[in-house]
Amino acid sequence: MPKPNALLDLPSFPADRYAVLADRLQALLATRSDIVFAQAEAILALEATATSLGQPGMVAVNIVTSPYGGYFGDWLARAGATVHEVRAEAGRPITVAAVTAALAGLPKVDLVAMVHAETSSGILNPLAPVAAAVRDRGALFVVDAVASAGGHPLDIDGLGIDICVVGPQKALGGPTALSALAISPRAWAAMAPPKAPSILSLTDIKANWLDAGRGALPGMPSPLEFWALDAALDRVEAETLPAIIARHDRAARASRAALVAMGVTPWITDAAEASTLATAAPVPAGVDPAALIAAAKESGVTLTPGFGEVRDRLVRLDHAGARAAFAPVLANVMAYGQALRRLGHPADLGAAAEAIAKAYA
Repeated sequence: MPKPNALLDLPSFPADRYAVLADRLQALLATRSDIVFAQAEAILALEATATSLGQPGMVAVNIVTSPYGGYFGDWLARAGATVHEVRAEAGRPITVAAVTAALAGLPKVDLVAMVHAETSSGILNPLAPVAAAVRDRGALFVVDAVASAGGHPLDIDGLGIDICVVGPQKALGGPTALSALAISPRAWAAMAPPKAPSILSLTDIKANWLDAGRGALPGMPSPLEFWALDAALDRVEAETLPAIIARHDRAARASRAALVAMGVTPWITDAAEASTLATAAPVPAGVDPAALIAAAKESGVTLTPGFGEVRDRLVRLDHAGARAAFAPVLANVMAYGQALRRLGHPADLGAAAEAIAKAYA
């Protein structure tokens, strides 16, 4: 008889607790929209959103600030929508002017989609002014808040967000293989049921769970992921969401101040355009980013490269979730600075450490 294992021998998640989890997320996000679960990593929830909303005759404006935004436009087009792409400069946030110009140039706009915060480049897109522009056109607004929920203020109802996709694995410190969507009545009304049952159909989730009384989830839900989300929400509720947002803000401010004190200009120079989940630091000219990451690894810290077009131009200092704290922030910055020194570039480690200590004083 094998020994009991905490990872393998979990009890089933109680059927009557799924609705409780959804209600806790709804309260946390301060929204009246329906909360439903996608039993997979958040990229499936995003693809399901595009697949469920996209249809022939739909005109969509898709804001692209990373490969993830590009994927969303491809999924919309696959579903039959006509997609107009508004693309930012590589590794930079979108400008409000670019969005308003794109909207003004179209006689009809049914949907606008945007990523709020990009950990791939450490940017923060201008959510509130874009939301206002979308409301002016009467279009549906889809927001990928996978990275931003818990790290930035997110007023779903006040901004008129029709579908907000949330991943608990970032600032909320939860599991990776489970995601949630906040869906407005207007978004539900815009969806057409699929011709056959589909894991990418949000209307199937609505019919089989939401409309069926929110009991046991259809399929074979993973107990591990739901118990993990339950535990993560316990932590979030104990700390409170405003405190978690403030903790991430402090981690970002400390990281940015330390880079400047070290003698490095952060990738994003305007703090208002920077995500609090990760700080992007430049890869110096002539330096192989893999060599920079390997040199940082010698200090026991894993830095990650940029994603997409900026892969060779920056590295990311992760301070999401539990890492939004003094010790991880200090370790990130020191490892980056020591890596620069090993590769022959100057870095004032003492000034950087002092800047972090000041931020956390």
